[in-house]
Amino acid sequence: MDAHTALGAKFEDWLAMGFDDRRCPVRNLLDQIGDRWSMLLLSALAAGPRRFSALARAVPDISKRMLTQTLRTLEADGFVHRDVQPTVPPSVTYSLTPLGQSFAAPLLGLVEWAEANFAAVLEARARTAQAA
Repeated sequence: MDAHTALGAKFEDWLAMGFDDRRCPVRNLLDQIGDRWSMLLLSALAAGPRRFSALARAVPDISKRMLTQTLRTLEADGFVHRDVQPTVPPSVTYSLTPLGQSFAAPLLGLVEWAEANFAAVLEARARTAQAA
């Protein structure tokens, strides 16, 4: 079965579940990791553990509030480990858990697809804008 047929079959499975996000693993997880910041932070942490300030510098357009919120969500979902060292002030380092590390391969596939197809998407957007 080719990829688009298999994906269509998965969609039918989700439809049969009534798109209940509590029971549909794809919808439930994509709501969490498919946001604007999670994939960037997971990518940054794939290079190795980082402190909060290093993550803030790595993704400069994220606010500190959104960085904190996204890291908390990724930690709650088991993708990120938060290590607090008892220093003054406390030193906090974030790293990928084994679950977070297991997401690196699928995320890399998506990143590579985006890089390979970005120009085509921009061209399609331009054509649509001209037609409007």
